[in-house]
Amino acid sequence: MSVRFLRWGMDFATGYKHPPEGSTKALPKRFAMDEDKWLTRFIFLESVAGVPGMVGGALRHLRSLRKMKRDNGWIETLLEEAHNERMHLLTFLKLAEPGWFMRLMVIGAQGVFYNGFFLAYLISPRICHRFVGYLEEEAVITYTRALQDLESGKLPKWESLASPDIAIKYWKMPENQRSMRDLLLYVRADEAKHREVNHTLGNLIQEEDPNPYAVNCIRSPASYPTKGLENIKPVGWERNDVV
Repeated sequence: MSVRFLRWGMDFATGYKHPPEGSTKALPKRFAMDEDKWLTRFIFLESVAGVPGMVGGALRHLRSLRKMKRDNGWIETLLEEAHNERMHLLTFLKLAEPGWFMRLMVIGAQGVFYNGFFLAYLISPRICHRFVGYLEEEAVITYTRALQDLESGKLPKWESLASPDIAIKYWKMPENQRSMRDLLLYVRADEAKHREVNHTLGNLIQEEDPNPYAVNCIRSPASYPTKGLENIKPVGWERNDVV
């Protein structure tokens, strides 16, 4: 329910509406998504998506200091996630400049979400990671639909648009894979990985289990989670598989 509410808020802020699955009825023209509307949606999405990793990382950092014990590798992964989401935002800001209304919406959404997530993480980190896993699924859906619009010819301005230099350097994009389509594929892959990581962390005992993404494991990559995209599991890895 909470993910649906956030999805509704993001749809409202970005003027987005998607027809129900299987529906053939066309939406009103005001909901038609062009390049600018998609970028507005991406910017709003990434400004919120960068919050959970920073909150979780900060709280686990403070807990480690307070209890004077190691954190079992969770902090680094959570902060890496926050940094990755921020790089998504910085990339899209090279393609669009949000207006004052969008900036106000971001400030309001960030203020509410940061403080709400902070309190929720204090109460139940496991539920928070599960929540983020479902939130990342919504992000995957968003980028998938944008790719579908691009590939069907609905976004002609993007067909010849190259990725910004910041994206090329961050993802080390090959010369023949620097189009807008390639950029969306890279970002979607990141979101899919965040989905897996958070569902996996949600399956673990928060104060005891090591972070499997920070462990040098001798097991086969096919039977153990990695930082890469070799074997993504949308629903995450079960605790018995990684501990």
